[in-house]
Amino acid sequence: MQTKLRIIPLLVVVSLLWTSPTSAATTKTKLGKTPQARPRYVGVASWYGANRQGRKMANGQKFDRQALTAASWYFPLGTVIHVINLSNGNAVTVTVTDRGPNLRLNRVVDLSEAAAEQLGYVDHGLTRVFVSPSASVRLEHAELNAQLAEPPTDEQPLVASGMVTETLN
Repeated sequence: MQTKLRIIPLLVVVSLLWTSPTSAATTKTKLGKTPQARPRYVGVASWYGANRQGRKMANGQKFDRQALTAASWYFPLGTVIHVINLSNGNAVTVTVTDRGPNLRLNRVVDLSEAAAEQLGYVDHGLTRVFVSPSASVRLEHAELNAQLAEPPTDEQPLVASGMVTETLN
């Protein structure tokens, strides 16, 4: 009898562990795609400046300590990330241009001197931060000679989606 009582909680725990990952993995959106989680990290940030000035970065360009750039192993090169200093609330948006910091140092991101100045931790060297990728926005230029709709006059009704919604008086 005692053996059965010990097995029942074990079976309940195993069933919960089994169903939760499988049900989350099969969740699909209306478009039929599995939703992608945006990685977010809380950890320690460091900065680098004059000692790295002009050295080649992982993206092939030379490092400029006055540019808003970052080094990270957690995001692809070219990713625009938003970094928030948890000690004072300051925030900065930077582009990942390099790899680092060394994984043994347990740091999430290594920022340029200009980014560290905006976050307000240059004097401290290290700070706790929240890091997340920025939402990508694609902007398109309007054509110069694009046709614009004429504003309604007093006699013309306002039309939305093919239905008359109200008239101007």
